[in-house]
Amino acid sequence: MVQVVVSMLLFFVLFFGISFIINMLLRATWVMAFVYPIIVLLIIDDFAFSRYFSEPSWAFTTVGDKLVNLAPVDIIILLAGFAGTIVSGIVIRILRKHGYQMF
Repeated sequence: MVQVVVSMLLFFVLFFGISFIINMLLRATWVMAFVYPIIVLLIIDDFAFSRYFSEPSWAFTTVGDKLVNLAPVDIIILLAGFAGTIVSGIVIRILRKHGYQMF
């Protein structure tokens, strides 16, 4: 149970930080929220990313099966990372609203 909490915190902080930096540099608030599902696919699958283009039906079927068969703990950890990207977008928006201009 401790490992789950630490993993959730790690994913939240990791993706919050990455999202914050990318949002700050690109001046686009929700970029990582749209990129995060691709990152999740890369975490879940165990084949080359190019197979999504060379064998799309096989690749998406395989990833779909893996998504359905994820353990609830894995889903919670991945959702914590997604929450980090969302909170990062909210924080960037609040900071810009209060006059902080980053890059």
